[in-house]
Amino acid sequence: MTRTRRVVVIVSTGLCALLVLVAGGFVGLGWWISDSVTKPDHQHYTNPEHSDVVLRVERAGSETNVVIGDPDAHARRPGTYRMVWDGVEAVVGDVIAASPDSVARPILRGAVPSAGTTVAVTDVMISDPKSSLGLDYDEVSVPTELGPAPAWYVPASGPAGSTWVIAVHGQNGRRNAMLAIPAFHRLGLPVLAITYRNDEGAPGAPDGLIHYGESEYRDVESAVRYAQGMGATRVVLYGSSMGGQIVGQFLVRSSLATAVSAVLLDSPLVSMPTVAAFSGRQNGAPGLAIRLTSDIIYWRTGVDMDQLDLIAHPPAVKPPTLLIGGSADSQAPVQMERDFAAAAPGMGWTVEYQEFPGAEHVESWNSDPTRYENGLPTSSLVRYRPPDSESGKRAHNRTYAATSRICIPELRRQPPSTRIDIDRTSRSRLHRRGSMGR
Repeated sequence: MTRTRRVVVIVSTGLCALLVLVAGGFVGLGWWISDSVTKPDHQHYTNPEHSDVVLRVERAGSETNVVIGDPDAHARRPGTYRMVWDGVEAVVGDVIAASPDSVARPILRGAVPSAGTTVAVTDVMISDPKSSLGLDYDEVSVPTELGPAPAWYVPASGPAGSTWVIAVHGQNGRRNAMLAIPAFHRLGLPVLAITYRNDEGAPGAPDGLIHYGESEYRDVESAVRYAQGMGATRVVLYGSSMGGQIVGQFLVRSSLATAVSAVLLDSPLVSMPTVAAFSGRQNGAPGLAIRLTSDIIYWRTGVDMDQLDLIAHPPAVKPPTLLIGGSADSQAPVQMERDFAAAAPGMGWTVEYQEFPGAEHVESWNSDPTRYENGLPTSSLVRYRPPDSESGKRAHNRTYAATSRICIPELRRQPPSTRIDIDRTSRSRLHRRGSMGR
């Protein structure tokens, strides 16, 4: 073998080895990512990753303020949050004073920590509806195909109606993340806050992995049957984050979808391919690794992530929907929610979109509880009349067949030429005013 040929062989072998290493690296990265997104992990709520220390408690008349030292991003976020420590919780209001080293927030209700206490500021209630919200509830069991799943039943404020709310939380979440429960309660609607496969206390999935609604929707189906068995004739589905995609897949796949009279989606993952691409960009993952991860997820779970897209693959049954999103969402890109709302008329879907300025993922309630809760009675959730009567059919065909209404307060403060203003039937198209894109 000549020297030149030996060099060629060595270089070729090295390149092949390098390609094998690169390919192996991408496969390993894809497998690691698939592990992180499909394996249940409930430690976030059991042991919050963020904690702060109370510097002091200040009292001025009837007001009590807590000063938190060296606060993290959670403690600095504007709005109403819960502060927890040692199994105790309090509700704290908006930041009233801030410095590089501390923030002060008023304690609106609940216990008062002492100086030196390690606390965590969180967006969810830490306990049950009675302890956190003062609402009576029953711990019930919903029969599912995998076994009994625990749920909270919060009865209506008045006589139990025939319309129930079924609340579906997000990935690795808990029932205590469903912060609209009090608002529904005040509207006179009973609420069933469910668990689903892989939740704490609920049966595990056969493969132990998260399917992003592709199989979890069947547990919502079981909850609907449970509600119907207790006298419900219609249901309102309330889903947050991944719970929104689960609700969407229920509408796509379930024969019981016609029982749904309205939907509330809070920061929903309406398009899993969009969420995956967004998350990859956020974490600096190469595009090839993201695509490979989807293939690995399909190989491990049988779930085609491309099918989990309510814009590309909308359901046949499209109940009037209130869509809520936060402009600062770092997990579900807010543009995805805007695109969904803008595409709704073309899909024949009645969607009302409410965007909350500065709100993070599923923290719209926290950013403005009054607006969030006051918006439910005036939304299509309550104004909608199900088409189970002649008057309801006429109202449905005339008003709700395909109307989209988008409310983005940040845009309202801009000049008229840059606003998005949508309130039209499916016969209309999205018109741009000025050069602002969606």
